[in-house]
Formats: sequence, C-alpha cells, structure tokens
Amino acid sequence: MAKSGKDDAVSIPIDDANTGAEAPSSSPTCANDSATAADAKSAAEGAAAEPVEAEVLEGEPEEAEKPAEGAEGEKPADDAKAEAEKAAAELAAAKAEAAEWKDKFMRLHAEWDTYRRRTNEQREAEKARAAEKLVTSLLPVIDDFERTIDYAEKNGEGELLGGVRAVHSKFVGVLEKDGVEVIDPTGEAFDALEAQAVATVPDTEAFDETVHEVYQKGYRLGAKVIRPAMVTVTTGGPKRPKPEEDETEE
Repeated sequence: MAKSGKDDAVSIPIDDANTGAEAPSSSPTCANDSATAADAKSAAEGAAAEPVEAEVLEGEPEEAEKPAEGAEGEKPADDAKAEAEKAAAELAAAKAEAAEWKDKFMRLHAEWDTYRRRTNEQREAEKARAAEKLVTSLLPVIDDFERTIDYAEKNGEGELLGGVRAVHSKFVGVLEKDGVEVIDPTGEAFDALEAQAVATVPDTEAFDETVHEVYQKGYRLGAKVIRPAMVTVTTGGPKRPKPEEDETEE
C-alpha cells in the first residue's frame, strides 16, 4: 500500500505535469485563436473601411467640383463688377465730354458777343464814314450855290441861269457817282412804284395813264426808290396795249 501510495504520490505529479504540459500546449493554440480572431476582426474592419475610403474617394470629385461651382458663381459677380466699372468709366467720359462742349459753347458765345459788338461798331463807323463822304462831296456844291448867289446879287440876274444850271449839273454828278439815278418818267407809262400822281390831264391822243408832266423828279439809289417822282397823268385816251399784245403784233 505504501508503494501504491508512493506510486500514487508519484503519479499525481506526473498527471499534474502532463496536465501542466498540456496547459502550455493549449495556451499557444488560444493565442493563435486570439490572433486569428484579431486578424479576422482587422480584416473585417479593413473590409468595412474600404467602402468608406471608396466613398470618400468617390466623394472627392464632388468636393473638387464645389470650387468650380463656386468659381462659376463668382463669375457673374465679376461680370457685374466689370460692367459697373465700364458704366462708371463711360459716365465719367460723358461728363468730361459734356464739360468740354460746355466750355466750347461758352467760348463761342463770348466770341459771338464780341463779333456782334464789333460788327455793330463797324456798321456805325461805316455809316459815319458814308455820311462824312456824302457831306464832303456836297460841300463843293454848296460852295458853288453860294458863289452863284453872290454873283447874282452883285451883277443882276443875267448870268444867274447859267450859274444855277452849272451848279445843278455838278450836284447831280456827285449823286450819280454814289449810285443815285434820277427818275424822270415824262411820256412814259405811269408806274405807281416809281411815281406818284398828283393830278390828271385830259388827253384823247395819248395813251391813258401816261405821265404828262413831272413836277418833282424822283431818285433811285441802287434798286431802291428813295423818293418817287411827282407827276400828272393823262386820262381819256386809248388803252395802252399790254406787252403780250405788242409781242403778238410783232
């Protein structure tokens, strides 16, 4: 029994040793199982993470497109700013042009006032010179009248007629040099534009409305009648033929 007990005592440690030996052998297996489980978990997490990364990668173009959309959104703003700057520049140019034209207008207005004033002054000066010229031309005629009067007073009326005629001719010559024409329509058809009838004279032989006598001669300066002639006109005679009838007869 004692041997048996010894054997039992010895066998127990052996069993314990075997058990202990098996325990270490089972420990690596558990470790391997744990590693395998960890690897599986990591693989599962990796597999789960890959779609996320794929989703992230697929989402990156959208994020990349967002700045492009932002650029397109900023483009109208830039265009509006450019248009505003262009409008402001055009407005400034228009204001500058308006100011320039206003300055030109003011200058032209001032020049026109100066021109008008000078023209009026020149016109008045020309009138004064014309009057002076006329008076200067008439002074010798006045002198001749005075000499004729003196001669008639000293020597009687015998030579007065010739002197008066000479003075008259000289006076008319001065007026003719200045463009004056004498209106003397004696024997011509009465023209109300150049003559004024002061009386009528019956005459059956002369054409009706013929100037019979001139009481006062008229004068024309250029194309303007400055004084119509005072005349008498015949009446009771045949009607004067019209110019059309005269041409037909010819």
